[in-house]
Parts: sequence; C-alpha cells; structure tokens
Amino acid sequence: MAEKLARLAKALTQYARPTAIDERLQRLHRLGYVEQIPSRVQLAIGAYDMLRFFIVPAAEDYYESKGINFNFHQVLRFLDDPASLVDPTGLLSTTDNIIGHLMQVTHANPCYDLQLLDAHEGGLEELEKQVEQMLAGTHPRTRSIQAIIEDPTYHGKLLDYVRAFRVARDAQAPIRENVADSDRFKAIARTFGTVPNAMRYFCRLPRDPLSAARHALFTRRFPDHLAEPETH
Repeated sequence: MAEKLARLAKALTQYARPTAIDERLQRLHRLGYVEQIPSRVQLAIGAYDMLRFFIVPAAEDYYESKGINFNFHQVLRFLDDPASLVDPTGLLSTTDNIIGHLMQVTHANPCYDLQLLDAHEGGLEELEKQVEQMLAGTHPRTRSIQAIIEDPTYHGKLLDYVRAFRVARDAQAPIRENVADSDRFKAIARTFGTVPNAMRYFCRLPRDPLSAARHALFTRRFPDHLAEPETH
C-alpha cells in the first residue's frame, strides 16, 4: 500500500510543476508525435472530451458486453493502483504510471500509451520487461492485475505489440473488440487512439476559457466535424 500511495503522490506532484507538461509536449514534438502544441485550455477541454466521449463510454460498453459492473471495476482499479486514474491524457504520468495503467486495463487502442512511453527514456523497454514478467507470473503485481484484467489474452497481445512497435512505430495495434468494428466508436477511436490524432483534435478546440466552457457545457455529443479525417 505504501508503494501505491507513493506512486499516487508522485503523479499528483506533477500537477504542481507548471513546466512538466510543457517538457513532455516538447519531447513528443521532437519525436514527431505532436505537430502543433495545444494551449493549456485546449488540453484541459480535450482531456474532458477524451473522457466523456471515448474512455468512459467505450469502457462501459465493453464491460456491459462482458457482464462486468463498470463502477465496481473502477474501485478495483483504484485499489490496485490509485495513480492510474488521475491523468486521462497521460501527459503528466510517470513511466511507472503509464506501464501500470497499460497492464491493468484491456485498452481500446494501446498505441496512444506506447507513443507516450516513447517520450520516457527506456519506457518501451521497461514495458516489455514488465509484460514478460506478468506472463511469467513473476511480476510483483501479478495477482492483483490478474484479478481485474478483463481479457486473459490481453497481456500476450500487448507483448506482441510492444515488440513490433519497437521495431516499427506504425505497427498495427490490437484494437479492443467492442471498438474494432463499431460504427458508434469508429471516428471517436480514430481521433483519440493515437497521440498525433488526439493533439490535432485538441488544437481544433476553443483556445479562450469562455468558449471552452461553452463547449464543455453545451456540446453533449462527440463533434463529428472535429474528428480526425479517415485516411485510405
């Protein structure tokens, strides 16, 4: 428990460092994942949109298909790793936070998180090592993560993907079943499933606080006109 609280405290500490998010965005920009850096207002409203239009509804849909209680499962996630729930965009998360989150949740699209990890020195290598440990049953959180992971085949797929991603950054990500062929989530998953697409969406949002507040209050459905265009 002390280790979990330490990870949570470290994650929350990042919010008190005004330069932390700028440093991470600049690193992602240098790696080619961010073309234009969104403003703080755009980041805040973009994170809100990511949660309400993609992360939460797609998870609720997935859990319903699996017969899992969504709210109870979030409690289990919090108990396993409180730090995994405090940063929806991952821009303020540590290497351990991102890896822990990747391993405890069957992701709709893990590409976003692997791109974030690419901005952490040794992040991808550490992910590969920890997923190998998880599959071997030697990871210190094996029992707690196995108790909450929704898909028992997920870690094998994740290991295959991180190995392929380290070779080629455009490797095909394993898309979660309720998103892969869903008309409901198709455009939304395309928009928020990778760092470049998500940041482009953020940059299309209002820059001034008043307009951003209006967007948050009055935009009740995902704005299709702001979605990432489909490529062929």
